[in-house]
Amino acid sequence: MASDVVLHPGDVLPLTIEKPVAGGRMLARADGQVVFVLGAIPGERVHATIDQIKNGVAFATASSIDEPSSDRRGVGGDPLCGGLVYSHVAYERQLALKAEIVADAFARIARVALPGAIVVHASPEHGYRMRARLHVRHGRIGFFREGTHDLCDPAPGGQLLPATTVILREIEARIGEHAHLVRELELSENIPASERVVLLDLVDEARRTESRALVDALDVPDVQGVWTIPSPTRHRDPIGRGTHFVTDTLTLGSGDTRAEVMFRRHAGAFFQGNRFLLQSLVESVLRQLPDGPIVELYAGAGLFGISHAALGRGRVTAVEGDRLAAADLEHNARPFMDRMRVESAPVEHFVRDATAIADAEAILLDPPRTGMSKAAVQGILQSGVRRIVYVSCDVATLARDTRKILDAGYLLTHTEGFDLFPNTAHVEVLVRFDRSV
Repeated sequence: MASDVVLHPGDVLPLTIEKPVAGGRMLARADGQVVFVLGAIPGERVHATIDQIKNGVAFATASSIDEPSSDRRGVGGDPLCGGLVYSHVAYERQLALKAEIVADAFARIARVALPGAIVVHASPEHGYRMRARLHVRHGRIGFFREGTHDLCDPAPGGQLLPATTVILREIEARIGEHAHLVRELELSENIPASERVVLLDLVDEARRTESRALVDALDVPDVQGVWTIPSPTRHRDPIGRGTHFVTDTLTLGSGDTRAEVMFRRHAGAFFQGNRFLLQSLVESVLRQLPDGPIVELYAGAGLFGISHAALGRGRVTAVEGDRLAAADLEHNARPFMDRMRVESAPVEHFVRDATAIADAEAILLDPPRTGMSKAAVQGILQSGVRRIVYVSCDVATLARDTRKILDAGYLLTHTEGFDLFPNTAHVEVLVRFDRSV
């Protein structure tokens, strides 16, 4: 029932927090009016200040905690600095909240109840990030505070390794007079942080001579490559020095089936970002795949499919449409080309040909946050493949795609979570579908 209460920014409300919702907020109600609250925990009684009203929904921040949860803890650093919205919640409770978010999305969007509580695998809370996009304002480097363009220091939050934050401070110092040229920078490093590459997103007005001087100024120890990101409006080649790539080696399997697999990745291409859970995520995906030929869609650098091939478990056809990621995939697959086929093409184009996946025992996919396109879903389902293994970074689009897969006659047979981003509301979800007939 709609509420007659009228709320305004600046109003302070007494609220009882009900449950977590996407984006790190918690659901509460004021006389039936939905309020999404930052800085709270389900079960708490708080006073919250309304920040804004959008599409009939109030967004607020807890301003006082009247009856705190036993799971509330102290926060080191700014809790609204990017990636810390759950930092006030004891870590075990964070995992439970993320399991609740997954179950709620499947119930509401996919209209299916999970068979039991989902396990969300834990990660160390500090130093986990191998990839980060940071903003540059007035010569300072940092994350944005939630819902603002205000810069905040990334060091106290602990997402990055201490050595990495020291390097960022050195970069910040050396940017100096060139600070007005830089909008953002992307940092990529390998698991042991022995290799780092920095990409610079420059303002369109930056001249080539200025860009060259900036890159030369950033000759920082322990950074193996510094490159500009090509401007989409100026179509110029990137300027830089050193390498574009970082490299990791994973040891998979055991005994006679043990394999070491090397993954090179371009600093500008997607790769899983948590150094502590990367190995266990790969191993869990492999456990859901049958032996035999598989097709990997949205393959990226080939993290999962190449691992399957390296262990001798079956032939892999890996498909990737992004130019940078497809080049990494081709490079990483070279030692296994006797059992791999690499397709540099959009997934939608590849699945048009049903014969391309006709003999696959399973389709493995790890799409972007937007999930699968309608054409991709249609092609996969028309193939009639026996098993679909889906890795998702967005539970809402996963639940949307799940409904389509279930309606096509598949059963949801496995669900598992990975806390790739501790202290945030994000959760990586691995699911398996098996054809019912």
